[in-house]
Amino acid sequence: MNRIRGWPITLGEGPVGLRPLRLRDAGALRETRIRNADWLRPWEPTHPEMPLHTSGLSPYVAMLQAIRREARHGISMPWAITYDGVFAGQLTVSAVVWGSARSAQVGYWIDSAYAGRGVTPTAVALAVDHSFFTVGLHRIEASIRPENRASRRVVEKLGFREEGLRKRQLHIDGAWRDHIGYALTTEDVPGGLLSRWRRRGGRVADSGSAAGPAPQPEWP
Repeated sequence: MNRIRGWPITLGEGPVGLRPLRLRDAGALRETRIRNADWLRPWEPTHPEMPLHTSGLSPYVAMLQAIRREARHGISMPWAITYDGVFAGQLTVSAVVWGSARSAQVGYWIDSAYAGRGVTPTAVALAVDHSFFTVGLHRIEASIRPENRASRRVVEKLGFREEGLRKRQLHIDGAWRDHIGYALTTEDVPGGLLSRWRRRGGRVADSGSAAGPAPQPEWP
């Protein structure tokens, strides 16, 4: 067992928070994913441990136990995204590789009720900065379906570099789907990704100013 340096940790920027997922999140996770089933389905990897709809808590508890076990073994950092302290989605830095690579993948999904407020890019910036400057990773990748223009905008706003098409990379919504690879390295953001996001005008809207759901992601 090899815990990640700087994990577990809670991070925040204004109303946006990242905190480690806990077993008691199972109820909020179930409710959010059932309510957002149509929103998530086109982008959701097809695997049974992350159900979009189930009447029981047990699959969610099992999923949380599995990803928390990965965190204890130093290969992932699974966070709940919160907005004003309320569960709003999930972000995971996973597939952590050490040695000469020092790389990982970032994936996320957001409750449609919080889309369009700048929550997702802020959360990604928080996670990337922590991964680079505290954990010690060198490269963070994201894989996004070409059709998911909103999710692509999130990483493009943050300055992720597009690195090409990965044919039939993941099984999603019933078929093997192509993905576009994006990446950042520490050299790309010497002053931090969150500070660059702020300089580019990135902000989080308050709860009274959201104009309703905009198409914004998923697990990329």
